[in-house]
Amino acid sequence: MQVFTSLDPRVNRAELPENPETEFTPKQALDQTQTYEVFHQVKTGAHHTHVGSVHAPTAELALAFAKEQYGRRGQCVSLWVVNSSAIAALDVRDSDIFDSATDKPYREVTAYANTREKIEAFKNKQEA
Repeated sequence: MQVFTSLDPRVNRAELPENPETEFTPKQALDQTQTYEVFHQVKTGAHHTHVGSVHAPTAELALAFAKEQYGRRGQCVSLWVVNSSAIAALDVRDSDIFDSATDKPYREVTAYANTREKIEAFKNKQEA
């Protein structure tokens, strides 16, 4: 197989054949796009933040689209794309899962509202 050469190094890395009609193996049609959620990292060590969505037939192409749309002009140092169908989420109707048990108040922050004042009062009493 003869490889097509170009002045663009990205094209050379793709190793495209000289005669695509005879040397390419048939691939699946890429007419069905999927939705990918895009997360970017503004600087090294920062959290990845959701910035939007892209539509693409493959994850590799979604990453390329995300770079063009959300990674231009040095806006980020890292990109993630995640297929939307791979994300599991709780529905708003299930928000009662976050309710706390009322029989165990020591598990809640509000149970310790006056603790700092009590500690300060104890320290002042010990110093006196």
